[in-house]
Amino acid sequence: MDQLFVILVLTNFLKTVGIMVVIYFVLKFVGRLLFPIVVKKAVNNMQARQSQYQRQQKQEGEVTVEKNRRDQSRARNTEGEYVDFEEVD
Repeated sequence: MDQLFVILVLTNFLKTVGIMVVIYFVLKFVGRLLFPIVVKKAVNNMQARQSQYQRQQKQEGEVTVEKNRRDQSRARNTEGEYVDFEEVD
């Protein structure tokens, strides 16, 4: 009875190891097929973002002034800028 139990345990163990090896090689094969596709898609996304960013950039030498609305409201509330100075002899 003990020999039968040992044989059954060994056969189940070998089946489990065999299934793990098969799954490993299948995943490795599928990974080799899918990895280039995923990388190509990521590179295309990065290129699209970069080209969009470059389109949004201003021309060289072009100057734009953007005012912050918070700063504008403060400037309206005060009558002028205070300048601290020292008298020089």
